[in-house]
Amino acid sequence: MLAAGARVSHHLRECDSQFGFGLTSGLTSFPVVLFPPIWSRKPTSNFPSISRRSQPRGVSFFCSIIPSTSPGEIPVISDSVGSREDDREVSVAGGIVALGKFDALHVGHRELAIQASTVGSPFLLSFVGIAEVLGWEPRPPIVAQCDRKRVLSSWAPYCRNSAPSEYQIQFSSVRYLTPREFVEKLSKELGVRGVVAGESYRFGYKAAGDAAELVKLCEEYGLGAYIIKSVMDRNQKVVNSTNSMERGQVSSTRVRYALSIGDMKYVSELLGRRHRLILMAKGLEGLSNSNSNSRLSAPKSCLLNLAPKEGLYNKCFVCTSDDDLIPCRVVIDSTHVHIEMDDIGTRHPVGTQNYLSVEFDHEGA
Repeated sequence: MLAAGARVSHHLRECDSQFGFGLTSGLTSFPVVLFPPIWSRKPTSNFPSISRRSQPRGVSFFCSIIPSTSPGEIPVISDSVGSREDDREVSVAGGIVALGKFDALHVGHRELAIQASTVGSPFLLSFVGIAEVLGWEPRPPIVAQCDRKRVLSSWAPYCRNSAPSEYQIQFSSVRYLTPREFVEKLSKELGVRGVVAGESYRFGYKAAGDAAELVKLCEEYGLGAYIIKSVMDRNQKVVNSTNSMERGQVSSTRVRYALSIGDMKYVSELLGRRHRLILMAKGLEGLSNSNSNSRLSAPKSCLLNLAPKEGLYNKCFVCTSDDDLIPCRVVIDSTHVHIEMDDIGTRHPVGTQNYLSVEFDHEGA
């Protein structure tokens, strides 16, 4: 019987058809597992076991597919393959890897990590340097590079208390690989035990490989391959996209759209958490006190990730170094981000941190 997982979004944006590099699934030695819907699931360290008799029958496609019921450019670390976590080398040997760009680290990406954690040590294997290779216009990341580990750590309760690590490969080193060469690289060079990705994922140069070929190649090289259904955007808001595979699934494009219209409730639903804006502390223009109110301003050049559209956001929080939350209001104009705090007492919004972090709750502009 071939295995399957939960649900996932399509990771790479509209240019995905040019280079592919996704993986799909079906390993023979694991039973089908059906997870609760992403929208209602709570973190847990012990997933309920599901007997074969209670398992729903998937759609046969060289593997079983479980239907969905729901939801910075990363700096290149080395010239070809490698990654770093707290200055320690990360190895994916023996692990289960999910592939993608992982710009937003949204709920679809989290589903990939959840599935990987059910059969082994979970990793996100990211392709970096894609914009430079394909000539895309630079744009700010959704998640700041310095904040990625925190987000991945927050996934641990969903992933059997095992936070996924991130491993990065420069896109230029794999761009021209055929489907067979890419799977061979995963098996022989990286030593992975299995791969996880979405149902519509393509891989190999010019997206030459489809799910069927991927499963066949993985079986040939002794790798487990898991294909999972896309996490659908339950809001089904219209997003302008040239991506031919856009079917309403959760995607980084949709997160960017939600930020562009200042709909922070929508952003939170897509991400599975509040959006956190990171600013460099060294660029702050000073903290002034007046009538028990504190106001802090920073030019947009201090931003390390994508901000919501210009406007007033009433329900926000400044995150201190000791994980305390200071309620605040945020005003974003054409040049600056202004943060207004009440009753901060002895708490300092920056302290010894190199960054100032602001989270946006459900009230949009």
